[in-house]
Amino acid sequence: MNREEPFCGVDRLDVRAAFDRASAGYEASAVLQARVAGELLGRLEMFRFRPAVVLDLGSGTGRTTAALKRKYGRAQVIAADLAPGMLEQARHYQGWFRRFQRVCADAHRLPFADASIDVIFSSLMLQWCRLDEALAEIRRVLRPEGFLAFSTLGPDTLRELRAAWAQADDRSHVNEFIDMHDVGSAVVRAGLMEPVLDVDRIQLTYPDVTSLMRDLKAVGAHNVTAGRSRALTGKQRLKRMAAAYEAFRRDERLPATYEVVYAAAWGAAGRPAASASGGEIMIAPGSIRRRKPS
Repeated sequence: MNREEPFCGVDRLDVRAAFDRASAGYEASAVLQARVAGELLGRLEMFRFRPAVVLDLGSGTGRTTAALKRKYGRAQVIAADLAPGMLEQARHYQGWFRRFQRVCADAHRLPFADASIDVIFSSLMLQWCRLDEALAEIRRVLRPEGFLAFSTLGPDTLRELRAAWAQADDRSHVNEFIDMHDVGSAVVRAGLMEPVLDVDRIQLTYPDVTSLMRDLKAVGAHNVTAGRSRALTGKQRLKRMAAAYEAFRRDERLPATYEVVYAAAWGAAGRPAASASGGEIMIAPGSIRRRKPS
């Protein structure tokens, strides 16, 4: 791999390394990740899928993969993740009644045959990818009548931390994320059908900024922006950032905002990928219904 090749503004090798390091203690700090995955799982309830193959793309430690196996007990369920350490942790969620496969895979080059997956589930992974490339691979492996459900992060994520760092220096300290409209446009460009997107804002709170930064590191989500300074951050800059963050304190707690984009789409059904100027379709989640066979 080329050391300089980025994941949509973040360094791909650093992404793998960060999540590998975080794997052993990930679950203890993955409060947001568990909440978002639970919401995304809940959105599948309106469908009566009977899939043969289900892919949990960016499976992490496998907790959600096990939930998918419980939900689709007759299906072959696959946990795919970039970080080997995460897949090693996924062994703890295995059992004779919920066996699933574990595959170390790059979302940009999935090791699956064309049109081989019925349902693709991906929670809080695509923000670490070059979105167009990852969605093109998803389209390739998804069956024409298959279903994609994913969540990702929007640009308001960690806005308080970003603003506080801006008061301390002019370096990049917080990952950048794209907005819902751009995510929707990418889904359309990939040729996926009937996309549905909506956004939610979740706020976690911390006693101090050190606790927030410790949690980000514990889940592998600290700054991995390509081109960032790799020098140690000086104590004085950290102090200036922490002081600036105090302006957000409410009820003796510091907030950390996450903008979560939820999306769903159907397989391409033989339709070619759209041009970059393709239209965008956004409707309320409650209006999604299983497409009737033609």
